[in-house]
Amino acid sequence: MRSRYQRGVLGILVFLVACADLAVFSLNPVFSPQTRIGQQIGDQWEPAVAADGYGHVYVLYPQYLVVPGCAECPVPTMMLAVSSDNGSTWESPRALAPLGSAQFDAQIVVDPLERRTVYAAWLQSGKTDIIVARSTDFGRTWAPVLASRTPGGADKPVLAVRGTDLYVAYNHEAKLWVAISHNGGVSYDTVRVNGVGVAGWAQAGGATVDLAGNAYIAWASYSGSQGPASLNVSNSLDGGRDWRTLRLDISAAPPGCITEECGWAYLGPQISVASDAAGTLYALWNSGTRTRGPERMYFSSSTTAGATWSPRAEVSSAGRSVTHAFPAMVAGAVGDVRIAWMDTRNGSLWNTYYRSSTNGGATWSGETQLSSFVPGYSYIEPGGFKFPFGDYFEMDIDNHGDTQVVWGEGLRYDSPGSIWHARGR
Repeated sequence: MRSRYQRGVLGILVFLVACADLAVFSLNPVFSPQTRIGQQIGDQWEPAVAADGYGHVYVLYPQYLVVPGCAECPVPTMMLAVSSDNGSTWESPRALAPLGSAQFDAQIVVDPLERRTVYAAWLQSGKTDIIVARSTDFGRTWAPVLASRTPGGADKPVLAVRGTDLYVAYNHEAKLWVAISHNGGVSYDTVRVNGVGVAGWAQAGGATVDLAGNAYIAWASYSGSQGPASLNVSNSLDGGRDWRTLRLDISAAPPGCITEECGWAYLGPQISVASDAAGTLYALWNSGTRTRGPERMYFSSSTTAGATWSPRAEVSSAGRSVTHAFPAMVAGAVGDVRIAWMDTRNGSLWNTYYRSSTNGGATWSGETQLSSFVPGYSYIEPGGFKFPFGDYFEMDIDNHGDTQVVWGEGLRYDSPGSIWHARGR
């Protein structure tokens, strides 16, 4: 029979072991199994997601091939799926604003100050028009505004909002532009971000507005299919009138796709940026050292409004020969930063991976694989999915502190494919 002292020591040991088990478990974020979002026919890709402070989650995506129930809708049309219970159930998707011409490159964000007003952005009219729409009734009605018009096609808008300040950046003819509103999206002015003489094809990858109202745009500058690409963050401390650009990394020429149908930059370097409640900036990007070779995933942070950045740090545990692409990131409370990406550590198949940090990236949780096997799809196998469906994917933090993630999976670059959702912490 154990003495009281022995029983006490044993109890303490059991408690410590339980705590240790809990600590190990907490290092591995747990997510729901992936579920399909959007229409069940046609193709859906490049989804954007936002969560408000009232339990709503919004997923915006372009619907290709056919728009069910909307004969007058162009192809593709921006479709909106809304959940009012933090992603447990979803309303039937509906056309957000069928304005008569094809719509591309979805963006959707919630104002982080009052966490109610929702803004969406996309391209239309042959990709010459940058449209921004506003909703104050949880996505039921929208007021679209022409934010900017280009003489030729634009590409890849990124949207950032804080209060009445809106920034929507996009590339046009190898230049990076930003449409800026300081009256809640009523009117916009357009400014060029990358200065005259800055070479390369600009491709925006993310934007944020920090606690002080400073604006940041993350973008890659490509010098061609056989040349290097720069990973940059531009900042404006005066409401968008002037921009300063700092290069965080240089990547070798991007790898190509197996069948080459997706173009030379599809799997190439991208960079995302986010800011937390204290104003700390975070950047996540993929970059390689060998021409058309595999790329790694890197992270950096700044506490100086983007003037200086910490040394880049690798955040994936995959092997050196594994291809990484499509960085996604969101930040919340002080030090709360969450990242995701896709890689091919399972041979030729792709999967989506996630990590989080509560101390600004000083330490990270273990990796969680978000993608999982779902039977009945030609592009999903037990080891992963065949190909990333779209140029990017996104995530946000809901009012319970959970991460809401949406991404695209497909058989190949053009079709078939669809978008998927998971939530967890």
